[in-house]
Amino acid sequence: MKNIIITGASSGIGAALALILAENHNVLLLARNLAELKKLQAQNPRLRVEALDLTRENLGPHLHSIITAHFSQVDILINNAGKLVNKPVLEITRQDMEQVFATNVFGLIETCQVTIPLMKAGAHIVNIGSMGGFQGSVKFPGLSVYSSSKSAVAGFSECLAEELKEQKIAVNCLALGSAQTEMLGEAFPGYKAPVSAAEMAEFITDFSLNANRWINGKTIPVSLSTP
Repeated sequence: MKNIIITGASSGIGAALALILAENHNVLLLARNLAELKKLQAQNPRLRVEALDLTRENLGPHLHSIITAHFSQVDILINNAGKLVNKPVLEITRQDMEQVFATNVFGLIETCQVTIPLMKAGAHIVNIGSMGGFQGSVKFPGLSVYSSSKSAVAGFSECLAEELKEQKIAVNCLALGSAQTEMLGEAFPGYKAPVSAAEMAEFITDFSLNANRWINGKTIPVSLSTP
């Protein structure tokens, strides 16, 4: 039984992951929407839930106190929290850019900084990226800042894996294609993704639990289409 942390777990892929993993593991869910987290906890009382905004000041000490209240050791960290803004470049504001990068990049990095000291050999960090940030893939207008942030996640993941190699802590980035989530629906009203959040969660579950035995330091496209 592993100790697992999932950020951005109140809806979509994160919520689906939570319910699958909690069947056999200890799972701590972190997200801004505590009410939605409690709804998940009602479905499985074994779930642990805490409200967390990755853009808050002094994130590190606050997050450390949350995690250590539940776990003395962390086996798997799934950085799933994400912020998406769909705007043409000429309409994007500095606030848009700061919000996207604060969640997708800075918050993710700080979460790793807090969690890594609680990990031992065999642990696995899985950063949820996007095909939008995968070099050579088809790109979409309006997603320049979001895609740029996910490119940063991919680069960070590959570098972090090198830093943690001697500790035998694996780090991988999954560049996901579109899945039907609330975030996607808000950004692209009316668009129907080819994969459901639950289907994507099944893949991420297996990858998080097992792939670090064979894969490390990689950004892996998870998409039905060819880049």
